[in-house]
Amino acid sequence: MYKLAIETLGCRLNQAETAILRNRFVEKGYAVTDNATEADLFVLHTCTLTSQATSKSRRRLRWVIRRNPDACVAAIGCYAQTDAAELARIPGVDFVVGTADKLRLAEIVDSPVKLPEAVVMNRAAAPGAFVIAGTGVDIRHTRANLKVQEGCDFVCAFCIIPRSRGRARSRKFSDILREARLLAAAGHCEVVITGVNIGTYRDRRHTLVDVLDALSDVDGLERIRISSIEPTTIDDGILDLMARGEKLCPYLHVPVQSGESAVLERMRRRYDATEFERFMRGAAERVPGIGLGTDVMVGFPGEDEAAFERSCELVASLPFVNVHVFSFSARPRTSAFAMADHVPPAEIRRRRERLQRLALLKKHEVYAVQAGRRLRVLFEERTPDGMSVGFSDNYIRVKAPSRDHRVNRLARVAVSGAELSSDGDRVVAVGIIEEETHHEESRDLDRSAPGRDRDHRRGEGVAASHRG
Repeated sequence: MYKLAIETLGCRLNQAETAILRNRFVEKGYAVTDNATEADLFVLHTCTLTSQATSKSRRRLRWVIRRNPDACVAAIGCYAQTDAAELARIPGVDFVVGTADKLRLAEIVDSPVKLPEAVVMNRAAAPGAFVIAGTGVDIRHTRANLKVQEGCDFVCAFCIIPRSRGRARSRKFSDILREARLLAAAGHCEVVITGVNIGTYRDRRHTLVDVLDALSDVDGLERIRISSIEPTTIDDGILDLMARGEKLCPYLHVPVQSGESAVLERMRRRYDATEFERFMRGAAERVPGIGLGTDVMVGFPGEDEAAFERSCELVASLPFVNVHVFSFSARPRTSAFAMADHVPPAEIRRRRERLQRLALLKKHEVYAVQAGRRLRVLFEERTPDGMSVGFSDNYIRVKAPSRDHRVNRLARVAVSGAELSSDGDRVVAVGIIEEETHHEESRDLDRSAPGRDRDHRRGEGVAASHRG
């Protein structure tokens, strides 16, 4: 039996695709290992969003090749799409497979043997609606990622995603529901809707609202969560479903990128700072208790100190649960690459660190406000000191003492306050479990599902992206 090690860099969408691909190899007879040095086939699911991501991909490939020179090595995904020749030049890489073909890797790799030179496949993806064979059952996590959309037509000045993933296209409505039913049957209580630009979903007459509405009727699914979504694509129907308080979680992660309208215009974003703030305040009024998240980029060309301060002011003014702070990364083949007025790297680091500190203070402030509330929590792990830890509907990380193993169980928790971790980098709400909701017993993830040989709490890579 061959052994597969597969690692994922980048966004939640990459994670969704990795789960599908891993299961396809298991169906082919592979065993899955977390130890790359003992694998017969090592697959790195790459990211090209930033120069740091591509550098990390190259370093990881070289590390594995040095320590496991006999392994067949495949680099797949966005970096393999945009810079296939660069990856193919790394001695020891056998396959370089871009976004259009990566989910076919189990067919492409007939057997995991070393090749005299790398096989490169990075054709453009076909337009139109698509289907995905198989499922993304992921026994390593309670939440499952459900891909509904691919590609983007917005072409922001800083973003290489349209080159790495192509034009926007949507998954067939019926195929989404097929996979969702299988995910629920395997024991996943929650699915996270993923894609590059999910608010643009269209399959014939179906929109994202129709997808969310239909998923609410899937037996076994208790929660549906939306991943990052562009501000100009959020239909009123989404807020209506959240306000209804049923299965769609009241949480919106909406990238703003900058609090300065002039910078947003240079970025080619489709809103200004005032419109963004007005929308987020309206969402908070319309959906009581909603959790809000955003992405902010620092150091975009032309961002002066005053523009940076406006980003800080915007973050401080809104009740954000999560703020992901990114440094601008000049990517070749984007219009921002050739822009003048680049911000010095040291200044970018200073701004990022300052905004990250502000984001943590804001997070602690919002968590503290949860005191006295009863939050519905899906527990995801149990700590050695007897605490069950999970996330609420509005994406508050919650811990509570428990006498039994509550992973993959929903419960109401009476929140008493918030705590900072000892290193000061994380915030968690604390409380007491009051009652189970929907399930008296734990819903175990299906042990017969592909890949059921790993603790479902273990992760598979870094997940940080502007999208997905």
